[in-house]
Amino acid sequence: MQAPQTAPVPGITGSLPDGSVVDVELSADADGIRRVRAVTPFSPDTPRGPGWLDLRGHLLLPPAAEPHAHLDKALSWSELSPPSGDLADAITSWRAGSVALDEHSFRTRALQATSSMLRNGITAVRTHADVLPHEDPLRAVRVLTEIRDHLRGLMDIQVAVLASPLAPTAHIEAALDAGVDLVGGAPHIADDPLLELTRLLDLAEARGIGADLHVDEFLDGDHLTIEAFADRVADWPQDRVRTAGHCCRLDTLATDDLQRVARALARARVSVVALPVTNLYLQGRHGPSAGRRGITPIDVLRDHGVRVVGGADNIRDPFNPVGRADHLETAALLITAAHQNPHTAMEMVTSEARAVLGLEPAGPVVGARGDLVAIRGNDLTEVIATAPADRVVIVNGAPVARTETTSWTSFPVPPVSSPAELSPAGVHPAGMSAPGRSPVGLER
Repeated sequence: MQAPQTAPVPGITGSLPDGSVVDVELSADADGIRRVRAVTPFSPDTPRGPGWLDLRGHLLLPPAAEPHAHLDKALSWSELSPPSGDLADAITSWRAGSVALDEHSFRTRALQATSSMLRNGITAVRTHADVLPHEDPLRAVRVLTEIRDHLRGLMDIQVAVLASPLAPTAHIEAALDAGVDLVGGAPHIADDPLLELTRLLDLAEARGIGADLHVDEFLDGDHLTIEAFADRVADWPQDRVRTAGHCCRLDTLATDDLQRVARALARARVSVVALPVTNLYLQGRHGPSAGRRGITPIDVLRDHGVRVVGGADNIRDPFNPVGRADHLETAALLITAAHQNPHTAMEMVTSEARAVLGLEPAGPVVGARGDLVAIRGNDLTEVIATAPADRVVIVNGAPVARTETTSWTSFPVPPVSSPAELSPAGVHPAGMSAPGRSPVGLER
């Protein structure tokens, strides 16, 4: 996938989540980065230069970031045909099935997944790359670091080596030598979780890089690695990544224990990634907590000052047979399954997720980087609920993806008696385009 040869635009007209229609003016800074120079109320009489994008009828939002992906596993469900099951079943299926996957398979599926992400408005991704437990263990690492470099300037990709407890330390070090950005792993599935945690964090400290770990991805058990993780990284440099994904066990902790852990995470500045799609699928199938769904307790953590963001995790692989590579799917589940309000849910998959990846602010705010996503819709709740395909993705001031859809229905619509009955987007109250009038915004 190559970056489209599109020129930067001078500005964009669209709506903010509060309903106001605005002009967003863009210009380059001294380093050539396009930034938001001004956001002003829309006036039809204001002159706009050539190339200005009229996206009235669309919400202008910050670009999304996916803080926890597995691009090496993505879209492998149909290839591997795994049985439905819990986390242990998924791990077993992946370890067995990945033996037959070569670099071409990893590259093809990862590029398909990143293309879908970009089209949907995800411009930054942190992906885990497995050290595979068989011949040529680093082929996923090589492919994902290659894709990271290939898409630089179009999509920000960070790669964390996902070291299973079975992976020799030499293989992890080889992955670090190959240029991965972070140390990752899943200490909770090791025979000695604390020993495995120590091994991984020793490697991160020796290299002076951060760690993004799968942490306590279970509901019932007598061990907990999250506190040891927080204690170990509390004195790391402030800008060094320390991220904990899943943290399902926190959902079944007693209240006093949960509050103690939340305080430790806040002190250590550990970010937590909630992953509702995969945890809803894998967790709560067996044991004393059968029926529980394993989404980390977002509100308690946030109330204690922990940064919690939302991610999608898996896309149609042994760990999750569904997934759309769309941050609006994650936002919708944060609302329905984790009781977040729409504005918080959207922040958790856009601006807050970018912050966890260490990226500067972007979106329709003065001074922010000129990366935006325009999604057709009237308000934030509608956009999350309906996840319209009609989107325009702007990276560094230039359109890099655009999707337009056409629909038709024979559902009868009352005739328009006056122009005032048309909505600002040129749509009947019943939701159907007015006869003889195209929706405003996208050029035809």
